[in-house]
Amino acid sequence: MARTVPRLPEALRAPWKGRPATKAARPAPRLPEVLRLNRKRRPATQDGPAGEARPRHALPLPVRALAVLAAFAFMVAFAVVLARITLQPSPASVPLTHSNLHPGRSLRAYLEQAPLRDAVRQVGGNVLLGVPFGVLVPVLAPRARGALQVLALTALVMLMVELVQGALVTGRAFDIDDVILNTSGALLGWLLLGRRLGRGVHRRVREPSAE
Repeated sequence: MARTVPRLPEALRAPWKGRPATKAARPAPRLPEVLRLNRKRRPATQDGPAGEARPRHALPLPVRALAVLAAFAFMVAFAVVLARITLQPSPASVPLTHSNLHPGRSLRAYLEQAPLRDAVRQVGGNVLLGVPFGVLVPVLAPRARGALQVLALTALVMLMVELVQGALVTGRAFDIDDVILNTSGALLGWLLLGRRLGRGVHRRVREPSAE
């Protein structure tokens, strides 16, 4: 006598309706719309993959060129003034000049021995000589507009000036404290104005490319 197979309840039979017979024939699950869009491969361009933001300068090219040209003119004028101040011979000062390789020695002498007016003139004058570097270098050299780069460039230039003074100019001597004061002036100029000018002239913004 044949046995009758019991029928499954409707709730258990419903999930099996319409399923493929084999695992290979099952359709792949569909990804959410956001994931499918992200997986689409788009062709790359010269500026980067398509759809990415392309950097461009915030200021138009003529404005940036004019700013750099003005900074270059000021730097040339400053170089002329610097040469006249630091490289002009002073025969009358020969008995009074002495080389200084110890940081802080001349500063102590200015503050302890010299009159206040002379101390302010010496210290303030050397600080002011470094200020144009901190203001103009970030505009002229966009890759060197950081504080460390400006300080390193200022120290290098003023060190060369001091070496020329001590070796070739009569009545002048090498003084490491002058280099320190000049570099401090460059930092002051960078903090007050240079970083803002460099950022404003060479700032870049990102513009999304057309899809």
